[in-house]
Amino acid sequence: MTTASVALNIAVLTISDTRTVETDTSGEYLVNALKEAGHNLVARELVKDDIYAQRAVVSKWIADDSIHAVLVTGGTGFTQRDSTPEALSVLFDKAVDGFGELFRSLSFEEIGTSTIQSRAVAGFANRTVIFCLPGSTGACRTGWEKIIKSQLDASFKPCNFVGHLTGQH
Repeated sequence: MTTASVALNIAVLTISDTRTVETDTSGEYLVNALKEAGHNLVARELVKDDIYAQRAVVSKWIADDSIHAVLVTGGTGFTQRDSTPEALSVLFDKAVDGFGELFRSLSFEEIGTSTIQSRAVAGFANRTVIFCLPGSTGACRTGWEKIIKSQLDASFKPCNFVGHLTGQH
C-alpha cells in the first residue's frame, strides 16, 4: 500500500444516466484507489448527465475549503447526453491542458485511435483540482495510476499539485 505524504480530501462524482451506486464500478475504483493512496474520501455522489446537476454538485464541493480534489467519471464522450466538459470547464479558474493531452496519449497505447473519443479535461477552481475522466473503469485506472495519483502526492518530484491545493507551496 502506497501512502501519500499528505492526505488530501477528495470527492468523487459519477455522471451516468444508467448506473446506480451499486453498479458504479468506475466510481468504486476511484474511491478504493484514493483510499489506498492514503487520501480521504469526503463525498461521493452520482448524478444524471445533466449540465446543471453536475455544476451544482461540483460548485458545492469547490466552495468547500476542506475539499482539495474532485474526481469525476463519465460524460466525456460524444453522445448527445455527454456533457461533462461543457458542464464543468466553465467553473475552471485555470485549465490543466496537459491532462487531457497526456491522458489521450497514454490511452492510445491501450485502445488505439478510439482515444480521440475521450474529452478528458482538468482544471483548478478555487484552489480545488477537478479531473474529468471517461466512464470506463479502465480509463479511470489509466488516469489515476499514470497521472493523477502522482500529482496528488506531495513527495512526487520534480513537481505536483499538493502545494497548490493546500496553500503550502
